[in-house]
Amino acid sequence: MPRNLKEELVFMLVMAGLMVLGMSIYNVYLAQGIDERFWSEIIFGYPIALAVAMLLDGFLVGPIAKGIAFKAIIPKYKEKSPIKIGLTISVLMVLGMVTCMSLFGVLINGQAVSMYGHAWIMNLIVALPLQLIVVAPIARAVLGKVQAKADNASAV
Repeated sequence: MPRNLKEELVFMLVMAGLMVLGMSIYNVYLAQGIDERFWSEIIFGYPIALAVAMLLDGFLVGPIAKGIAFKAIIPKYKEKSPIKIGLTISVLMVLGMVTCMSLFGVLINGQAVSMYGHAWIMNLIVALPLQLIVVAPIARAVLGKVQAKADNASAV
């Protein structure tokens, strides 16, 4: 878990950056397949989607997910293991981010709002395993290196 604002920002940037990249690749592939515009669509849309995801993570979804996790779900565990805490927050974050980012994707691409339910399910199917199996372990490893470096610097 991040211990200060710098670590929180590094963790959020890695987490959001990789999730937005993975989900952008997936959604562009679903929308148009792999053609000559594939990578340009991803490169063009990535900064906008990343900015939206970072704002949602920092100011809406993140605080709500952590609030639900620490007030409603985690207190019910008999043991407060870091793995259970991390998994709980990750699942809640994915649910919140898929909810918001699917709406963002439908609106930014000019699709009918009636497509939202389909987009939500299709995104959840990929986002949850992407988060739990690929992105969260990478983000935690990067955070661990940042924390180790800070610990070493403070020990000197």
